[in-house]
Amino acid sequence: MRLNVEGLFIKIAGVTSEEDALFAIGLGANAVGFDFGVSPRQISATNAHDIIRRLPQGALSVGSFRNEMPQRVVEISNTLGLSAVQLEGAWAGSQLAYVRERVNTVFRRIGVEGRGPEDADYLVVPEDDDHFALNAALDTLRTSDARRPVVASGGLDPTNVVDVVQNFPVFGVEARSAVEQRPGVKDPVRLGEFIANARWAFEHARVERDFNEWGL
Repeated sequence: MRLNVEGLFIKIAGVTSEEDALFAIGLGANAVGFDFGVSPRQISATNAHDIIRRLPQGALSVGSFRNEMPQRVVEISNTLGLSAVQLEGAWAGSQLAYVRERVNTVFRRIGVEGRGPEDADYLVVPEDDDHFALNAALDTLRTSDARRPVVASGGLDPTNVVDVVQNFPVFGVEARSAVEQRPGVKDPVRLGEFIANARWAFEHARVERDFNEWGL
């Protein structure tokens, strides 16, 4: 299922506190992301629930899972009422189908090759938190027959997000490490700059975004 989003989709990932979540949404982000897998930004389902229930109406919550059991993905998603799940790492087609049938919306992180599964509503590129890999993936997607909205992620910061949003027809952007003071703790200044620059670039884009082609 596609999300109800106007304009550029902006997600701040790796959120671990209510303060950062509310600040990001207040600055204009559409969504906050929670890492449920093992990582420096890992958050428990209990703590994520406490944050989600304090988000303003219309704010989206996305849970990220890496190489997780599909049953656990579905359980956490439905218990917390997540707007979407983001699947990273290796997933079999049957696992993707299991999750897709039981949750609202599926984001799927893919690699530089730019090919994504049919059992996903959105593609997130690239797999690595690296801006060079991101550019390679976007170049590939621009000349491919992909028919899924794309969210640019790896290596995005307050400066290079302008180039990506202005010059590639991405549906959205995601920031994680580049807007932090340390893993899991966001930097207010960097966060504000990232969101403001992304929104400015969308308003001054040099490419057209074909929402009809994406089915939006």
